Amino acid sequence: MNLHQLLLSSAIFPQHVRNLKENIEITGITSDSRCVRPGDLFIAISGYETDGHEYIEAALQAGAAAVAGETPQTELPVPYIRLEDSRKQMAALAVSFYGNPHTKHKMIGITGTNGKTTTAFMLKHILECAGHSCSLFGSVANYINGKWYTASNTTPDSLELQKLLYGSRDEFAVMEVSSHGISQHRVEGVEFDYALFTNLDQDHLDFHETMDEYFDVKSKLFKQMKKNGTAVINTDSSWGEKLYENTAAAGGKVLAFGENLQADLILSDWKTSDFPAAILNESDTRGHFMQLSTPGLHNVYNAGLAFLTALEIGIEPRVIQDALMNFPGVPGRNEVYKREGRPSVMLDYAHTAEALYHCLKTAKECGAERVYHVFGFRGGRDESKRADMIGISADLSDGYVLTSDDLNGMSDEDQIQLLQTLQNQYGNEKGSIVTDRPLAIRKMILQASPGDWVVVTGKGAEAYKQSFSLPFASDGETIRYLLDEDPLEYEKTE
Repeated sequence: MNLHQLLLSSAIFPQHVRNLKENIEITGITSDSRCVRPGDLFIAISGYETDGHEYIEAALQAGAAAVAGETPQTELPVPYIRLEDSRKQMAALAVSFYGNPHTKHKMIGITGTNGKTTTAFMLKHILECAGHSCSLFGSVANYINGKWYTASNTTPDSLELQKLLYGSRDEFAVMEVSSHGISQHRVEGVEFDYALFTNLDQDHLDFHETMDEYFDVKSKLFKQMKKNGTAVINTDSSWGEKLYENTAAAGGKVLAFGENLQADLILSDWKTSDFPAAILNESDTRGHFMQLSTPGLHNVYNAGLAFLTALEIGIEPRVIQDALMNFPGVPGRNEVYKREGRPSVMLDYAHTAEALYHCLKTAKECGAERVYHVFGFRGGRDESKRADMIGISADLSDGYVLTSDDLNGMSDEDQIQLLQTLQNQYGNEKGSIVTDRPLAIRKMILQASPGDWVVVTGKGAEAYKQSFSLPFASDGETIRYLLDEDPLEYEKTE
């Protein structure tokens, strides 16, 4: 693409350009100097850990045809585009370079603290059962043209996202939209046909500082709807009600799901067990019976949002009902392992107080005689939620173990001290500390009896980022080994 045309179509005008020559063709865009190919535009980002401006020379040596960045550069041999905000304007450049690929798909964006992943997978499953092809972008993986790809972030960066959308031949694209993704302009320039809100719970306050700021960032998704776009909101919270009112006041089409009798799809009755069921009533009094393959009231809410969105898309209720009844679940989300003669073990990504509550409550509703819990905290992350998380576990479990999560630069000694301090301040006699994560899981499985449940939260399907004493790469591997082999066999090797 011609550099002049790329800048103009991205609303980045020539007065921001030094040393611009005619007929320069841009064959790609990257912000990683290691990925530069001859003809690329290299965009220097002032990152959180490294400054991309330090790698301009490396990009030039790799053949960059032009460079963009925020700091003054006076002696480059190629055009230099001075940007005011590299992240935001990189998104505009990517949208233009790939030809506004979001316009080729029905775009569905899902935001909220908890439930984004499960709701996205549910919608994908419903759409496919209805005969539609569907891409998915999320924290577990990306799915495009029938193939799974590893995901590096919940929401891909703007360059990766636009490239993936460009390459997708699917009719629909379902996307988890994180608050970090919105703040860092990863979805800048993307317009959505449907924007969904699951809930808002205390999280990421190390990044957003206050709940009001966190809410305001989430709300930006609903300002990126297409002119005929539709918002679908769980209104069973003050945050949901506020978002509904704000979106409606701005002139957008808004649909509400929840127990409120004024909602467009009313959750009027439900029962929770291994296979929860609910009655959903549309505002015109047409009722639907919904039974799920995944346990927990929180999944009733996830499914309700997916149900209402699918109805709005035009999918027949019976197709939606059958799809949800046969939903295969999500790796690392309410994933339950059952073995004869062993306790049941639930694996989940839950990392907020509300999410822990639902996991532990779900285990009880599924008939657990006793519930044991394994969880921890990530280094350098939101500290404000830790006391509430320990309080929930101390109240609802019959025993819990505080263990390690990602260290994120924290030393082993510092994490041990952190867990001891938290246990002393907020825990009770039910709690103990085992910093080696697989050994913590083993401790609870050995302590539990058949009929009990062990709930392991915090990482879900994520791989471990540090080494432990047992040779497993994830919580799932650890759990499967402990349940399928005799744990007492390696009790002797400690």
